[in-house]
Amino acid sequence: MTTHPDDYIKPELMACCGAREIKDHDVVIVGTGFPTMSANIAKQIHAPNAILMQESGVLDARPKRTALSVGDPCLNPEAAMIGGLLDIMGMCLQGGLVDVGFLSGSQVDKFGNINTTVIGDYQRPKSRLPGSGGANPIGSLAKKTLIIALHDKRRLAERVDFITTPGYIDGPGARERCGLPPDTGPACIITNKAVLRFDKDLGVAYLASWHPDSSVDEIRENTPWDLDVVPDAQETEPPRTEELHAIREILDPHRMIKIYEQRGYV
Repeated sequence: MTTHPDDYIKPELMACCGAREIKDHDVVIVGTGFPTMSANIAKQIHAPNAILMQESGVLDARPKRTALSVGDPCLNPEAAMIGGLLDIMGMCLQGGLVDVGFLSGSQVDKFGNINTTVIGDYQRPKSRLPGSGGANPIGSLAKKTLIIALHDKRRLAERVDFITTPGYIDGPGARERCGLPPDTGPACIITNKAVLRFDKDLGVAYLASWHPDSSVDEIRENTPWDLDVVPDAQETEPPRTEELHAIREILDPHRMIKIYEQRGYV
């Protein structure tokens, strides 16, 4: 019988939530941190045939330690291919071959739009952010995207100040009107308090599960829109024994994931 140890940290739970969204044989674009951890948990536990790729050009990497960046040399040995940006973002992503993409942002709104451009007015912003990188094409073209975010009213917004990466934009049909492929878009927002999923008829995120030590009231209080709670919403399943074994013994024996506790993912 699968057991659920009590001695896990919140970032481990979030990584496991991401892993559970990946199916066997999925093609997944990952970055460093949570995306890499989630994707590799999936490969270790239930999706051994998932193919992972970094936008830097590495396909199906088999690193012996946790990668520090998408260009970390540890990704190269035993990889199926070491190509370039155009191979991954052009041939694979624009070719419609990517099933899952992981994203994060400084602001995420109820439609799953992501802002990594400016906070405030574009012409006179309060602060400028790093920009899109590969996030816009991933959010535009991957068959589904998984979003990682801190759950507070600074990071979540009813509407983002600037759409760097499109979610459902302003509601149903908006992606298609903008020329994006049908049946694409964000699947969920994984936060340090909950998992929010999307009602595709409305294009709006709703509460699917709350993490242990959180509550529906706390989550609603920290969500800047009128968050719907579906009737079958329930507590998030904690990490299983085999998932924690994969994280601690195989993927991250130096416990680098703990850095996310210092960044507020608790």
